[in-house]
Amino acid sequence: MVENQWRVETVERFNVKTETMKLTQAFGIRAKEVVALVGGGGKTTTMFRLADELVTQGKRVVVTTTTRIFAAQIRLAPYHIFAADEAQALRDAQAALPMHPCVLVVGAASEGGKAFGIEPALIDALVALDEVDVVLVEADGSRMRPFKAPAQHEPVLSTTTTLLVPVVGISVVGKALNDEHVHRAELVAQLAGIPLHTVLEPTHIARVLGHAQGGLKNRPPNARVIPLVNQVEEDAQRAQALDIARRLLENDAIDAVAIGAVKNAQAPISRLESRVAAVILAAGGSTRMRGDAKQLLRWGDGTLVQNAAQIAARARVSEIIVVTGNRAEEVTRALAGAPARIVLNPDWASGRASSVRAGIQALSAKTAAALFINADQPFLTPQVIDALIARYATTRAAIVAPTFEGQTGSPVLFARELFDELAALTGDVGGKAMFEKYRARMETIPIDDARAAIDLDTPEDYAHAREMGEGERERE
Repeated sequence: MVENQWRVETVERFNVKTETMKLTQAFGIRAKEVVALVGGGGKTTTMFRLADELVTQGKRVVVTTTTRIFAAQIRLAPYHIFAADEAQALRDAQAALPMHPCVLVVGAASEGGKAFGIEPALIDALVALDEVDVVLVEADGSRMRPFKAPAQHEPVLSTTTTLLVPVVGISVVGKALNDEHVHRAELVAQLAGIPLHTVLEPTHIARVLGHAQGGLKNRPPNARVIPLVNQVEEDAQRAQALDIARRLLENDAIDAVAIGAVKNAQAPISRLESRVAAVILAAGGSTRMRGDAKQLLRWGDGTLVQNAAQIAARARVSEIIVVTGNRAEEVTRALAGAPARIVLNPDWASGRASSVRAGIQALSAKTAAALFINADQPFLTPQVIDALIARYATTRAAIVAPTFEGQTGSPVLFARELFDELAALTGDVGGKAMFEKYRARMETIPIDDARAAIDLDTPEDYAHAREMGEGERERE
């Protein structure tokens, strides 16, 4: 991970708008998904809200539990089946789903209006039915607490689980670690490595949610993991949730982190935090520089490529990749000690597209999006990069780009879904060639300071930028 990548910066002046998304979009629900919800702070509400969204999309959903369920929760389902016998439960589900697209399947009734959960084998059989599109499972209990650690017998997960969602309520932040606020407080203390009665902070929450014996316990090897930080409604809570999310994303087992307030049916998720990489393009021949490689031109106490890497390191990126080509050994030496991975593009002379392709091929499989940064934008700032990432987190747009005085500029963020198409480009063509095709799925952010858009193609450009930079330092 990149040093200082999670330092909080304000992006309000970049007009980062707040969007909302549905649970199905945040979790990327697929056909035949088996979703297991664990933890505390709104599992049941999340499960039924997700079921409602899926039904609205024309899906047929089985909702179930592997723990006990209360009568009040049973009544949340439009139709339910008591699965005293597995074969009969399957027949009942097949008969009910054509008429009732959301069916709750529970075990035999127990005392106090509760019902037992079902066995994992029945979940496997249910998702295999032609009539079932998605199975949603509440896989442990929390006794109405917003935070918990699983007991030895928990959670009970089917081997067919494809998505694990550890849930926490943000209301637990700032509360004392005791049984009043936390289910199984002693276990939480052990996993977090803190004493009982400690005031809980985001770092403690992230430590437990991402622990192999905490939120990740019993996860099937191929299951995706998207924790949900729930009950987030105020600015202070959003800051705490972002802190939790960014700590969780340091764990390779975590795919993304959803943040929101699920009780709000129209806007349950406010943002989805995921890994966004920076790809710095520093391979070109700089033909118009009349003999100089612009990535190696002096800037401040270093070079332009060093400056680009330093800017990216102060932003909220998950990793930095620098693509080299022309004078690669010198560029690599200039980046000694920088928090970046160097990738050589042997085909750099064929044009920009080959460097874009080399950057994409070097990205981690967990990278959700990538920002392509020109090495010759000396006035680019971490705040601009963070604004683009924030817009992606709140909109999940396929492309996010800045505009400077009404003109689209660089850097540009591309979501993973476009990586294959980007990699297929040829010649001296960059990602901007795709703007028109994806205009409907593109977001832009107006940037007030047009200097951030300046790139250096000629010696005159470089001289003018040096003058601007020296003038700025004098004013400081």
